[in-house]
This record gives sequence, structure tokens and C-alpha cells, in this order.
Amino acid sequence: MKFLAYFVLVCFFTVPLVEGRVRHYKWEVKYEFKSPDCYKKLAITINGRTPGPSIIAQKGDTIIVELKNSLLTENVAIHWHGIRQVGTPWFDGTEGVTQCPILPGNTFVYKFIVDRPGTYLYHAHYGMQREAGLYGSIRVSLPDGESEPFWYDYDRSIILTDWYHNSTYEQAAGLSSKSFVWVGEPQSILIQGKGRFDCSTPGIRAGLCNATNPECTPYALTVIPQKTYRLRIGSLTALSALSFEIEGHNMTVVEADGHYVEPFVVKNLFIYSGETYSVLVTANQDPSRNYWASAKIVSRPSNTTNGLAIFNYYPNHPRRNPPTFPPLRPHWNDTEPRLAQSIAMKSHKGYIHPPPQTSDRVIVMLNTQNRINGNVRWSVNNISYNLPHTPYLIALKHNLTHAFDPSPPPDGYNFANYDIYSVPKNVNATTRTGIYRLKFNTTVDIILQNANKMDPNNSETHPWHLHGHDFWVVGYGKGKFDKTKDPKNYNLVNPIMKNTVAVHPYGWTALRFLANNPGVWAFHCHIEFHFFMGMGVVFEEGIEKLGSLPTSIMGCGDTKGFHRP
Repeated sequence: MKFLAYFVLVCFFTVPLVEGRVRHYKWEVKYEFKSPDCYKKLAITINGRTPGPSIIAQKGDTIIVELKNSLLTENVAIHWHGIRQVGTPWFDGTEGVTQCPILPGNTFVYKFIVDRPGTYLYHAHYGMQREAGLYGSIRVSLPDGESEPFWYDYDRSIILTDWYHNSTYEQAAGLSSKSFVWVGEPQSILIQGKGRFDCSTPGIRAGLCNATNPECTPYALTVIPQKTYRLRIGSLTALSALSFEIEGHNMTVVEADGHYVEPFVVKNLFIYSGETYSVLVTANQDPSRNYWASAKIVSRPSNTTNGLAIFNYYPNHPRRNPPTFPPLRPHWNDTEPRLAQSIAMKSHKGYIHPPPQTSDRVIVMLNTQNRINGNVRWSVNNISYNLPHTPYLIALKHNLTHAFDPSPPPDGYNFANYDIYSVPKNVNATTRTGIYRLKFNTTVDIILQNANKMDPNNSETHPWHLHGHDFWVVGYGKGKFDKTKDPKNYNLVNPIMKNTVAVHPYGWTALRFLANNPGVWAFHCHIEFHFFMGMGVVFEEGIEKLGSLPTSIMGCGDTKGFHRP
């Protein structure tokens, strides 16, 4: 019976049921000068573009990406965000966890199956290259002849990002120095790679900013009156939580991270880094004019101008500005509507994947800001994460257990005595490379607990992303998680499944997932700077069930002699 149950679970969650086609891409990654917000700086491009080319496929298709690294002085790796990599954990694209980085001048081939329809992303997973422009969208549709539980006329993808003028090298140097220089707020918000920086800002060197550059012409989404559009909206911000709004139009949320949502209507969509949503919008307003689409920073007191695009009613000119002022709401520190949207997200009635009613293991993760030898770091249960030189997947499969710390991180913290509302009395923490070893095919609960930073009255929003899995979001709460009382209120009836979820200021979020995908998987805050500063962990499960690893992922750390092209 145990084998039968395991077989059913694997089939239900992992095995593609449709034999698809092969989609082959050849990409070259390199630096180019770009002006996405009118300010010229180096950006990482794919085939000369940022955002990079979209991957458009059907469920069951095989994706092959030949990636040439032409960055000259930098390594690279690309993560396929939301693709579970069932049977191909070595192509997850997480440097230090599942592969060695791709060296300058080398070409690496990623090959994987997209086994579920939905809205996904791809982005760099080496250093902080994602925020330098190395990202794009993945759109997976149902096979021909199959239908979804909603209807629309046209399908569009939009990626929201924040944009800094300092290089990632300057930012990394500031974050890792004992004098600690925070990156600050972004200079711009980009909608589908386009934003608008004020070129009259004092101190801008002549020739660097050109407000008439066509690269920074606002993105225009052209719509036909009375038609309904599916907007697939993804966020790959380095820092910012956003509120996305289309002036005068309601949006119906129908999908989140590849799972159908019981539809609900919003005026503005709160979206955190690493999340994807599909919303339905009908062009049912006055067709004689255009409307603003706006992306505003929330959860931080930012002075960054809202990202703006034009919701262009055909046949109006796409560069014709709306006659109104862009939307200004909501206020940055109004947490109640953000929590309300999180709680409102439920699985669609006809597409509920029932969660296990109990868990085998509970890990409570306290998110804190700390100091280690004078450096500012982010930690989980007082341990700040460092990537090893030998990727975990290779080290574990080849029994190179000396390559990382053998002691696992703790499953909890000092629940009784820790005050989440105050600056810690002792801000010191430690760094480790240890990982969580999960028993294969067991059910694991993760409780993400937020707390105060090292400055008073400040608790940030953290979006956490799990590689290789979807999880059920079974609960949210304010204050400190009570491990006796709060699990009694979990939603075990129709919880939404996601791969990225926010933990709100001074609150907690509860997740449940099945450890049924053999491999080694990162779980981390998707804020680029927080992960760089140690805010993440790694899970291993079922490593013994994997066959031989491809040698193409090797060649670094203790695997320098293992690599073969």
C-alpha cells in the first residue's frame, strides 16, 4: 500500500501526461550598454535584449537552451523559476547548489520538460546578475483541445522589475564591507523593461541620460475595445514589493504560480519578487482615450517614482498619454490590504489538490538581521547561509561530504524568550553551509516567522521561493506563531499552491510540501540583496534515487577533474 500511495503521489504531482515537442533556443549572454529608464548603463542581455526572449511552450514540451557565456570576466547560471525539474535537478540552474557556474567563453546546454501549464520566469542565479537585466518569462499553455476554467481573447506577459544605476559590483562591495553601505531605493521601476528616470536630476553627468531615447518610451499594451485580456504578470524585483494597477479597470485574479485561483476581483494587485499571477482585464472603458498602468513600491518608504505604462485603446496612438494623473494609491505602509489579498488566495473549486492532513516534520524559520564579525547579514534561526565551492548535488552524489558543514541547521529557535517586536539583545549570528536532510516522500511544514530588524520598529516583507516544488500555503498570521494553537486554524480544504510566498511584517506564513522530488533544492528570500547576505537554506531529499549526474555541471571546487564538455 505504501508503494501504491507513493506511485499515485508521484504521478499526480510530477509525471507529464502529454508527449510534447522539442523547443530549441540558442542564447548568447553578454554585457551591452542599455537605457531602459533613459539612463545609460551596462546591462546583461540575452541575444541583445533585456528582458530576454520569452519561452512559449505547451505542457509536456522539452525545452533545450544552448547558453553561451560571453560576459568575458563573469561566470553565469540561469534558474528556471517555477519549473520543478522533475528528473532533471541538475538543470535547476542554481550555482553552488545544483551546478558549477558557466565559465566565460563556455557554452552550457539546459534541457528540461515543462510539465504543467502556467506562468513562470527565468533569471540569473549567480551573484546578483538578475538585477543587471538577465531575466525573462516562460509561458506554458495547455495542449491543443484542452481548456482552462476561464475565457479570454488575448494572452500577454508583463514582467515588473526595479532598476539601479550602480553596478552589482558596487552594491556587493557595500553590502559585504564592515562599514556597510546599503543599496538604497531603486532609481526606477520598469514595466516590461521600460521606465522613466528624471534626467534633470542634479549630479547626472552629461550624456548619460537622454529623455528622448526610444529605449525608454513607456511600454504600451494595446487592447481592442470590449475584448478580454489575460495578463500574465511576474515580478523579478531585486528589492521592491509592488502594487500594480490599471487606471479605471478591475482585474480578476485567476492564476498564481501555475495554479488556478478561485477568481476574485481587485483594483490593484500586490505582487512580491518571484511571484507570478494571471489576471483578466476587459477593455470596457471609454475607448476614445488611453489609461495608465502603474507599479508602485509598497512595504518600504521609497521615493522612487511609480513605474508607468500605457494601456492603449486601439486605434489611439500608443504614445498618447492619458489625460489624467497616474494612480497614487495605496499607501506604502498599509499592511492590511496586502495581508487580505494573501488570505483571499484559494484554489479554484475544480482544481483543488488536497494537502496531507498532517505533517511529518515542522521547521520554524525565524528571519532576522544580524552581525557576523562586524558584517551585516540576514539569518535563519541565527545562521547565515554561505554557498560552498562544491555544489551540494555533486558533493552528496559523489560522497564529498567534507565539502560542506555536516551539521544541519536547527529546526526552530528560542520560541519562549525571543521578542519579535524588539531589536535583539544579542545581534550576533554565525555562518554555515549545513543543509536540511529530508526523509523522502514525507510531508514537511515550514513556518516563516518575521521579526524586527536591527533598527527599531522595522520589520520587512520577505518573499520566499522554493526550488523544485510547489507548496500549499496553509496559513498566515500576525505576531508570533503559536505552535499549539495556530495549526488548528490551517486551511487544509482549498489552500492555494505556490512556489513563492510573502511573510508580512511582524507576521508568519505556514507552508506544507511533499519532499518527493529527488535532488537538492534552494529555499531563500527572493530579495536579491537579502539572499546575497545569507537569507536562505537548502533541502536534500531522495538523493540516492538519482542516477549518474551529467559531467557538464561539474568542474568547480572538488569536482575540477570531473568535467567533460
